[in-house]
Amino acid sequence: MIKVYTSSVIDAPADAVWARIRDFNGLPRWTPFVAESRIEGNLPADQIGCVRNFRLKDGGVIRERLLALSDFDFQCTYAILDSPMGVDNYVATLKLTPVTDGNRTFAEWWAEFDAAPEREGELAESIGQGVFQAAFHQLRQSFR
Repeated sequence: MIKVYTSSVIDAPADAVWARIRDFNGLPRWTPFVAESRIEGNLPADQIGCVRNFRLKDGGVIRERLLALSDFDFQCTYAILDSPMGVDNYVATLKLTPVTDGNRTFAEWWAEFDAAPEREGELAESIGQGVFQAAFHQLRQSFR
């Protein structure tokens, strides 16, 4: 099993950052790589079990199921159902923690998944830097 972890500090209060990222269907609004997204079956985007189906700007399509969502903990967990990346058993969590010194936010995003041994390093780098860190960078920029 591969584990990927990234973190960042965002110069905005945690409740403001959570308001931006809480919408499970909102990836196009705060990530640089998602072109469009929809929730299958017209379910609410905060309903545990709902599935988001989104298209990446490079044309790839990914389906993910919302496993947990906590407004109290500023945290969501989801699993990839279908993806062109070649990952299995993928579960990720995005969590925000208030930083009281400066009213900022500590953001963490981690995932665990299985992949072919020869692709582990490439996928860990691609997900950690190309997805998680790139999204944090875009999110930080949106609060400037």
